[in-house]
Amino acid sequence: DHSISGNRIVIGVCSMNRKSRARPMKEILNRLRKYDSLQIITFQDDVILNEPVEKWPCCDCLIAFYSSGFPLKKAIEYAQLRKPFLLNDLTMQYDLMDRAKVYRILKKHEIPIPRYTILERNLDNENDGQNIDELEDILKVSGEIFHKPFVEKPVSAEDHNIVIYYPSSAGGGSQRLFRKIGSKSSVYKQESHVRRDGSYLYEEFMPTEGVDVKIYTVGPEYAHAEARKSPALDGVVERDIQGKEVRYPIILTAAEKTIARKVCLAFKQTVCGFDLLRANGKSYVCDVNGFSFVKTSQKYYNDCAQILGHMILSHFSPQQPIPLVISRKADDVPLSIKVKNGLELRCVIAIMRHGDRTPKQKLKMHVNHEKFIEIFRKYGGSERKNLKLKKPKQLQEILDIVRELLFTFDSNQDKTIFESYEKLQQLRAVLEMYGHFSGINRKVQLKCMNKRIRADGNSNSSDDNRASRPSLLLIAKWGGELTPLGRSEAERLGCAFRCIYPSGQGEYSNYPGSGFLRLHSTYRHDLKIYSSDEGRVQTTAASFAKGLLDLECGLTPILVHLVKSNHTNRMLDTSTHAESLMMEVKSRLHEILQKDENFTEEDYAYLSSVKSNSIIAAMKMIGNPRRACQKVFELVRSLTKQLKGLIEISENQTEEPLLYMGESLVMMYKRWTKLEKEFKRNDLFEISKIPDIYDCIKYDALHNRDLRLDNIHDLYKAVKPLADIVIPLEYGITGEEKHEISEKICHNLFRKLRADLQHNICCDTESSNRLNPKYSQGVITPDRHVRTRLYFTSESHIHTLLSAIRDSKLCDASDKQWTKSMECMEDISELNYLTQIVFMLYEDPSQDVSSEQKYRVTLHFSAGDRLLEEQLGEKSIYRKVSENSNFNDKTSVKEAPSKKDGTDAPIESSTDDNSGKKFIFTLNTVQYVLYAAK
Repeated sequence: DHSISGNRIVIGVCSMNRKSRARPMKEILNRLRKYDSLQIITFQDDVILNEPVEKWPCCDCLIAFYSSGFPLKKAIEYAQLRKPFLLNDLTMQYDLMDRAKVYRILKKHEIPIPRYTILERNLDNENDGQNIDELEDILKVSGEIFHKPFVEKPVSAEDHNIVIYYPSSAGGGSQRLFRKIGSKSSVYKQESHVRRDGSYLYEEFMPTEGVDVKIYTVGPEYAHAEARKSPALDGVVERDIQGKEVRYPIILTAAEKTIARKVCLAFKQTVCGFDLLRANGKSYVCDVNGFSFVKTSQKYYNDCAQILGHMILSHFSPQQPIPLVISRKADDVPLSIKVKNGLELRCVIAIMRHGDRTPKQKLKMHVNHEKFIEIFRKYGGSERKNLKLKKPKQLQEILDIVRELLFTFDSNQDKTIFESYEKLQQLRAVLEMYGHFSGINRKVQLKCMNKRIRADGNSNSSDDNRASRPSLLLIAKWGGELTPLGRSEAERLGCAFRCIYPSGQGEYSNYPGSGFLRLHSTYRHDLKIYSSDEGRVQTTAASFAKGLLDLECGLTPILVHLVKSNHTNRMLDTSTHAESLMMEVKSRLHEILQKDENFTEEDYAYLSSVKSNSIIAAMKMIGNPRRACQKVFELVRSLTKQLKGLIEISENQTEEPLLYMGESLVMMYKRWTKLEKEFKRNDLFEISKIPDIYDCIKYDALHNRDLRLDNIHDLYKAVKPLADIVIPLEYGITGEEKHEISEKICHNLFRKLRADLQHNICCDTESSNRLNPKYSQGVITPDRHVRTRLYFTSESHIHTLLSAIRDSKLCDASDKQWTKSMECMEDISELNYLTQIVFMLYEDPSQDVSSEQKYRVTLHFSAGDRLLEEQLGEKSIYRKVSENSNFNDKTSVKEAPSKKDGTDAPIESSTDDNSGKKFIFTLNTVQYVLYAAK
């Protein structure tokens, strides 16, 4: 028997030299040596590899674990021979080498894991009777269905080549993970087909906001957790000055501590590391590594040595008192610093419009060829159910049909084709654009019409249904996609957005641990990014996130890992609830702008009933609305004539000039001729086409100016005042209409914004990746946690949300600050691309929780991109309202920069929320956001 006063307990460390000599092991062993009753010996590689186990040193307690080259079988033989006390079970380490066995053990012990299945192949790469069926975005393995994104892991845990396959809707391809090589841990590839050799585990992809969690147990009652940037995001390893991967300790929830205990006991590994995924409010184990130490944490080394020493001494001398020989001091004493004026930032909420895009276009044509009917039925279309096709494979099938029909037309092989030859040509040109399908920039809809067509092409009679087939309306939509300029500007805006956080730049930038990137990397930042389902909005969100987080990857991994677009359509996509009211408003605008006389006083009073200097200024520029529309029409017609002439010239040249984003002259010509035909019909102007004309002329003036078209700037200046009236007033002319349309479109968004603000006040116990203050090192205010919610949407939500802010009349008209701020807002005529509305919630820690000064919200606003205006030499409409924006003063708007970096417009006032607490808001309309959802 061993005792503390008698013989010393010998601890044998049996591992490869590179492991036993590593810094974490040396740190812990040095602490264990402080116990007088413990003696430590280390088995050398030469002994482990070349000597029989009978000649291995004798020990009372064995620390042995597998790594590459380690003879695990010999270690088991040694344990059976000498029977030492084992910290980590050796036989179970064989199971850790097989991911299939690991998952089965986890499942057996009811430890949460992602949904998975296993495909086992023998040495001849045969599936052993298992079925595998790979479709474009779906994998079927023995009845289990996995939709992309999904994860493919080799069954052998020694193989670290893991692949994440992305859906075509996000750009397709795959992220290839591997053991770190320098500062790279993964790379994006276009390959999107699963591997066909070897055995693999397929599991459902878990969205983790780009964060991985590593947990290290020391016995069942102790777990240390660290978070790091997911290697699947951009594959760039963040390293500290010692060259170690940057990780930060975080706090585990009670459920996660239970998971750690279960893993430790299930695998019989006292010292055990495993990987955790936090997704959708739950935690899942995705890998168990076995014996692992934390790389850099003095507190962990102290804790680990203390626990192991206690465990060993308790095993051999349970009746003896155990001395405390290791200090339990934390890594450091955290510093504390407050932001300016003693306020601490708690929440940032931003609602943004997407970036610069191509003009949205649409083509409609009736089709009844049997091949279109086959596609319609193949993908589930019916007389009651319309069909949307946007996957690359589906669009390729449509393109193949169009090519075949055009070939048949050209060769006069079939006289029973009734589709329009010209429209088939245009459809082919649209589908062949860019040379590939991404699933984000084009889509085709097929609608079943009531009229049925007989095989000979004539309308059928009621007694001839069997010989007929449905007539389909094919609607091709393209354009409206984010341009390269839109991507780069969104990324630049993301970089600039960091500066609204405390210490992003300037006076606090010299403090270690300050700044946005530091805040995010230390997991004091809870970031979520939401996007509507539109491709341009999703791509804007991903580009913004790339700049915000300083990522070095393409947009596909960001779209999959960080941007949430599922289940956001009711909140951020176009709502149909306000359609009828908006149609009424458009009808009245249509009547007013048809009049062949100057605007009357009644017109001014009606159209600017909600006070708006920009509307009044536009009406004065227009004068006679019909003449203004006629001038626009003539300029559009002049433009189409010029384009037709350029096409005739290009026909005699070897190469046709390509325009921005690969558009051809013919496509641009058809874009404008369509507008020309639709804008004026039967001597009436279609007012709803004014936004489309303005959209196209802005695009061409900015991106296709090399064509040197005459009057292009004249057309821009002629249509802009009309657009300045039509676009904002489509969302309501009177205050009541604006209020009703705003509530119908933004109802769900209002509810979410309200919840975001209230969450920081009432519910600050979430299970996000929160920095553990006990382990903080070089981090200022480690317990401060900032919640950021970014919402990317389209123009309709921005207009209606701004209507809620400026037209809700919640403030007293005598409030000078409110009045000045609203005067500034009245001058804004256009909400450009990348318009931003930003709410920032601050907390004053010195105030009592019941104090009306406890929380304060500021609002920041920018009307977005002004590149074209700058090119044309237009002055900014922003006016300086106040020199000072100190939180303690009732001040208002700073002069806005003309770039897209954001504009500060704090407007303060106070109001009560429904819980009885009082807040100081920079726009009393935050109360509208809080109450509008009722």
